[in-house]
Amino acid sequence: MKNIFVFLLFISLNCLGQSPIQCDRPDQTETSFTVPKGRFQLESGFSFKKDDDLKTYSLPSSLWKYGIAKSWELRMITEWNSDVVGGEKLAGIQPIQLGAKVNFCEEKKGRPKTSLIAHLAIPDWASPDYKGNYYAPNFRFTLQNTLMDGLNLGYNVGANWSPFDGKPSGLYTLTLGYSLTQDLGFYGEIFGFFPQNEKPNHSIDGGFTYLISNDFMLDLSAGKRIAGETADFYLAFGISFRI
Repeated sequence: MKNIFVFLLFISLNCLGQSPIQCDRPDQTETSFTVPKGRFQLESGFSFKKDDDLKTYSLPSSLWKYGIAKSWELRMITEWNSDVVGGEKLAGIQPIQLGAKVNFCEEKKGRPKTSLIAHLAIPDWASPDYKGNYYAPNFRFTLQNTLMDGLNLGYNVGANWSPFDGKPSGLYTLTLGYSLTQDLGFYGEIFGFFPQNEKPNHSIDGGFTYLISNDFMLDLSAGKRIAGETADFYLAFGISFRI
């Protein structure tokens, strides 16, 4: 593990980023920025979630991105989970998601920078414990406004369908991000989901990001439920790099 970390650090310090890396983590609000053309970006996070007697470990959840044009990126999401309920344990890869992001509107005065993200979860591309029953799409519009130097407002709206029962769920996110220094950032966020025929759930979270270089970022975050049926709380740590 130590050798892998040193290797990633070496890569990041020797890559000349055109601008600081923009990531879809650690908050639930995904960025409107796309990966520059010809660049590869990996965003991985390790998290722990607890909800009553259910404990979920994500080791890790990874978003793989590649810029194919100025405003287009291809995306793949892989997530290895371990769920512990009482004495029973499930482990393996969740259905893999394939998709893309396109930026179609730049920020101008009060108009936000706007992009569309869409994925499709493949039910059979999963470990036996997590194989789904349905091809499950999801999408969201990502919007971002610069309020002042160093202060940004990001917000998402969209929907997703479960690969296990096929039911849809609406979603929203709203986050404020502030640059404490050139390298250190902080955010606070509220987000929620509206499952079909169920009560909505809402959560809050916050965290920090730290730029080691323009192409390498670390993050730390935590969140807590404020209403509905969702994880009571979670902790997460992430590593993102671009080459």
